[in-house]
Amino acid sequence: MTRPVRPRFPEPTLITTSDALAAVVERLRREPFVTIDTEFVRERTYWPELCVVQLAGENEVAIVDAEAEGLDLQRLAPLLDDQAVTKVFHAARQDLEIFLHRFGRLPAPLFDTQVAAMVAGFGDQVGYDGLVSSLTGGQIDKAHRFSDWSRRPLSAAQVTYAAADVTYLREVYAKLRERLERDGRASWVGEEMAFLSDPATFRPDPDTLWERLRPRTGNRRMLGVLRAVAAWREREAQRVNVPRQRLLKDESLLEIAATAPADAEALATVRGVSRGFAEGRGGAGLIEAIAAAQALPEEALPPAPRKDGPRPSPALVSLLKVLLAAKSEQHDVAPKLLASSEDIDRLATEAEPSIPALSGWRREVFGADALSLKAGRISLGVDGRRIRLLRT
Repeated sequence: MTRPVRPRFPEPTLITTSDALAAVVERLRREPFVTIDTEFVRERTYWPELCVVQLAGENEVAIVDAEAEGLDLQRLAPLLDDQAVTKVFHAARQDLEIFLHRFGRLPAPLFDTQVAAMVAGFGDQVGYDGLVSSLTGGQIDKAHRFSDWSRRPLSAAQVTYAAADVTYLREVYAKLRERLERDGRASWVGEEMAFLSDPATFRPDPDTLWERLRPRTGNRRMLGVLRAVAAWREREAQRVNVPRQRLLKDESLLEIAATAPADAEALATVRGVSRGFAEGRGGAGLIEAIAAAQALPEEALPPAPRKDGPRPSPALVSLLKVLLAAKSEQHDVAPKLLASSEDIDRLATEAEPSIPALSGWRREVFGADALSLKAGRISLGVDGRRIRLLRT
């Protein structure tokens, strides 16, 4: 097979002033699409610290130093808001979270080549490097993948590395769009983009985060305290801009919910809680949240978790996974995009659960036949080296 010819790219320009950024934005708004990436650091903060924004059009590549003194990043907003220009990302979730926090809204319209690659048959695990190699014949230099992007000045090597992500992405996008249009799957990607275009995707409700801790108790009062302290931690972590686990670890929250300390002295005995924290502003706020949860009437407490229902039949789960693999192979689409492990478990235990695998294009490709398999309307056989559906 002939490898793709590596495309030629313009030299990147480092943007450090508001006027230069505004000029780049004005030019890029004349294009049908632009590719975008970001470089950031997040080890020490709740919110990602945006360091660099990479932009690529057909004839120019701009590396925007988001930390340049005096640069007004709001000059980027007209491009992000322009409905006539598609904003192309790869693995967009963290980039989109950054833009939502920085601008108060998401770029639109969006296209994520990671999702498109799964729809186009590149599998669950294909990385950006592999996609670039397969579709463009290029190679991504990984030397600066773990670079400290907050350090200044940016080196010439960093600028070159940052540029490669968005320049190759233009060719990746074009090739994927061509394949999706050819196979009639552009609408499949459109359904996935609706999820990424919803701000709620990136703004979890603090009052529901306690559920992720999976408390093993039916004590509703304890659950009420856990809900309160988990919500307090999330809001406080956002306010002081530190990672939630650095503020208070999950294990500490579970112990606090179990013991409901009423004062700083009791709070300081919880593992992972320092006396300084317990006696400070943070401790006072946490104790207040505990007291408010303790005062809630019974009807305002979270419901006790339902006892686990019947466990799915391992044989049925295995059978559904075989069908999933067969459908993935038949339609050349990543299995993970068709149905998650939770989808399969629920299909095995519920008549017709409300899951993504039973709606939209997924139902057409996999879900409808999964229900037919459970109902005995189809069976699985072997035709040479492939699984074959036998309809009864």
